Amino acid sequence: MTAADDSGQQATPAAADRQALEIALFPLGVVLFPGGVLPLKVFEQRYLDMTADCIRNEMPFGVCLIASGQEVGAAAEPWQVGTLAHIVEVDVPQLGIMQLTVRGGRRFRIVATTRLAGGLLRARVTQLAEPAERLPTRHAALHTLLQAIAAELAPGQLPPPHAFDDAAWVGYRLAELLPLAPLARQALLELGDPAARLDALAAQVSLQRLIGGE
Repeated sequence: MTAADDSGQQATPAAADRQALEIALFPLGVVLFPGGVLPLKVFEQRYLDMTADCIRNEMPFGVCLIASGQEVGAAAEPWQVGTLAHIVEVDVPQLGIMQLTVRGGRRFRIVATTRLAGGLLRARVTQLAEPAERLPTRHAALHTLLQAIAAELAPGQLPPPHAFDDAAWVGYRLAELLPLAPLARQALLELGDPAARLDALAAQVSLQRLIGGE
């Protein structure tokens, strides 16, 4: 049997092998989107060891929204769809603390998890497809909204490369910048169709304006 990606198409065995990874998981109370930048303070030993291993082997780890549990202490249960986190900056301000900056890579879906003795979760995951699609003309208002938000951001909050004509990029940036609940962001992350994600965001923007009386 061959695996299906989130578009519903069957992947060949060779393609499925290229999409499969085994990674450490970092369940958090936030959602990381592809292309997004996330600062992290790491101090628990399991995640210090995880970070050192990722740096040594030049591997990403997986950021998943917590489905149940807490960020600190016993390992939390993650949602099944997350994002690969590539470490781009590391600072060690004091012994036992690492300050990381990570950038979101491909989305993935967890296939199976293993809880190690120290509490770290490792998972076998399948990377999900990222369809290339131009921003639909019906969502020109979202393009304008994102540009207006970007103009108000401090330098570094929307790092390049920018792709204001790309449906996935615009959707991911609005999903992380608009005032949305974590579960709403998770639902947007799980959508495999960039146009459907934009449709959902447009509905959310309209609702927020209606509630706010704008």
